[in-house]
Amino acid sequence: MAGLSFHLLLPVLCLFLLSPQMNPESLQGGNLSSPTSFLLLGFSTAYRAQVSLCMGFSLIYLVTVLGNLLVMTLVWLDTHLQSPMYYFLGHLSFLDICYSSVTLPKILRDSFSPQKTISLVGCITQIYFFLCFGGCECVLLAAMAYDRYLAICHPLHYTALMSKKICRSLVAVSWLSGSFSSLIQALLTARLHFCESNVINHLFCEIPFLLEVSCSPNALLNKAVSYALAATIAVGSFLLTLASYVHILQAVLQKGAGRQKAFATCTSHLTVVSLFFGAGAVTYLVPQSSSSKEIDKILALMYAIVTPMLNPIIYSLRSSEFQGAIRKALCRGITEIPHGQSNLCPHHAAGDPA
Repeated sequence: MAGLSFHLLLPVLCLFLLSPQMNPESLQGGNLSSPTSFLLLGFSTAYRAQVSLCMGFSLIYLVTVLGNLLVMTLVWLDTHLQSPMYYFLGHLSFLDICYSSVTLPKILRDSFSPQKTISLVGCITQIYFFLCFGGCECVLLAAMAYDRYLAICHPLHYTALMSKKICRSLVAVSWLSGSFSSLIQALLTARLHFCESNVINHLFCEIPFLLEVSCSPNALLNKAVSYALAATIAVGSFLLTLASYVHILQAVLQKGAGRQKAFATCTSHLTVVSLFFGAGAVTYLVPQSSSSKEIDKILALMYAIVTPMLNPIIYSLRSSEFQGAIRKALCRGITEIPHGQSNLCPHHAAGDPA
């Protein structure tokens, strides 16, 4: 995981090296320019509203980091959570922390700033990492659906079909696909030029909103590539996820109660998929409208900020194994419990070791 994160720094160096080439003189048109920074409008300029938003975003970020760190720690330490499903869940939690960290700290810093500005290089870098982690999450969610398909539809061959080597390969594919697609989009965005406005009516830098203030001849190319890559990564991952669950549903209906219990493990994943793909599809695949700016910002909050916070909560509430791991972790921290007073750790009350 650390090695993959290190390799993600290389494309960012390319962005910094290419940033001087965004000079307006490179185009033969005197009306084009490349601003050194952008102004992010955000939600509201009222002081009380900014205080409320800052407190809300701070709480969301705290819950996101702590919740996903808890998932990663339990998956790493608990021997009962060493299955491929929880292996993918641990990587998903790591992605959620990275995904929210791309945008939320900047949003929090801008809460009381008179001018919510971001540099041009910073904007392009934010776009790269945001798309990279988002693309990785799309592919990883599809891999998790494929894992559930093998576990329910091919239980006898599950161990061989979903070995540790295959699990690592699927995670590596998610990282490579996300970083490659985001690198192309970030480099194309770095070639954009702007006329008069450098105001982005959004919470953070995203390609659809950046294209709105661009008058570059390459804007149509950027939009075409953006939609093509979105279709390849997001829609492709969603279709693979959908195909997996169609086969799972067929198996459950044919085999009856024996498979219905296994299908219960899919509900948390289906909830996460619906939240993540639903809000993202509206933003990237539905044409932008000037009358829906606030709705666009709320949807962006859903897939960029709220979903990473809800993922560990959804999985912990729906998974009995995960709840058991949390109880065991809490029980390890209890040194003395009066006899007969522990409902959380009944083995302590009975005198059994933890």
